[in-house]
Amino acid sequence: MAGNLTIDALLTQGINRLAGGWSAGGATTSRDASDASATASRGGLTLFAADGTPSLDAELLLAHVLGKTRTYLKTHPEHIPTPEQAHQFEELLERRVAGEPIAYIVGYRDFWTLTLAVNPSVLVPRPETELLVERALALGPEGPAAVADLGTGSGAIALALASERPQWKVTAVDLSAAALSTARANAASVGLTHVEFVEGPWFAPLKDRRFNVVASNPPYVSEGDEALKDATLQHEPQMALASGPDGLSAIREIVRAAPDYLERHGWLILEHGSDQAAAVAHELVGRGFGHVRSHRDLAGHWRLTEGQWQPARTP
Repeated sequence: MAGNLTIDALLTQGINRLAGGWSAGGATTSRDASDASATASRGGLTLFAADGTPSLDAELLLAHVLGKTRTYLKTHPEHIPTPEQAHQFEELLERRVAGEPIAYIVGYRDFWTLTLAVNPSVLVPRPETELLVERALALGPEGPAAVADLGTGSGAIALALASERPQWKVTAVDLSAAALSTARANAASVGLTHVEFVEGPWFAPLKDRRFNVVASNPPYVSEGDEALKDATLQHEPQMALASGPDGLSAIREIVRAAPDYLERHGWLILEHGSDQAAAVAHELVGRGFGHVRSHRDLAGHWRLTEGQWQPARTP
C-alpha cells in the first residue's frame, strides 16, 4: 500500500483488501456467516466476534492507527497519513484478513457502558450478552445483594452489574488465571475495584457462600461443531466456546451445583444457544427451579433461560 494516500484512498484500498481476502477464504463477516451461525450449536450468536462489513472494519482499523474517531475519517477524507501509518494500517488489514477479531487487533471492546480491554486469553464480549446483564438487574434486589458471575472472562458481566448496582457485592469466577488478570485490569481501568475475582471452575472456589443472583455465559458450542473451524473463532479461547458433545456439559454442571450456592428464592441466569432453550429449561425444572423462563435477544434468538431456586420446605 503506497504512502502519500489520503484517508479516503486508504479506506478504499482497505475495503477492497478485506472484501477480496474474505471472498478468497479468509475471515468471515457476520453478515456472510449468518446462515451458518443459525445452524451452529451456538445458534444465532454472533460467533464472529461482532465484527462487521469490510467498510466498517477498515474504518475501525484506520481510526485506531491514526488515534482518531470514525467521524474524523468522514470529515477529513483529504488528510494524508504518514507512510508509517499507512504501513501499519496495511499490517492490521492482513491480520483481519487472516481472521483475527477486530477487538483483539485494536485491544478493546465496548460492552454495556464500559470499554474493556480484550486479548486472546478472553472471549470477545458479544452484544447479545447484555441481555444477561438486563435480566440480572431486573431480578436482583434493589438493595445490597451477593451476586456471582461464573466464567467471567474479561469481566464484562460482573463489571456491568457492579457499575449499575454499586451496593451489590459482585464476585467474578474464572478457571483461567490469564483471563482473571485481564478482568482485574479492566476493573481497575473503569474504577470498579470493589469487585472480587477468584480463580477456579464454576462454583468450586465459592465454598460455603450463597448468592442472590448467579449469572453465567458458559461455553455452549458442541465439540466438533463445524463453526469452530471458522478462522475468527480459532483465535478465541476454545475452553470458553465448546462444552461436550451437545454443548451443554458446563450448563448441566452449573445447574446441578447451583442450589448449594443460592439463597432461597435466588436466581440462576444462563446464556445459551438459540436451539438450547428447551433443554436448559428442562435441566432447571428437573433440578427443582421454579419460574423458569427463556428470553429472546434483539435478533429474535432464544438467548438465555432463568430459574428461581425454590427449595422444598421442611415440615
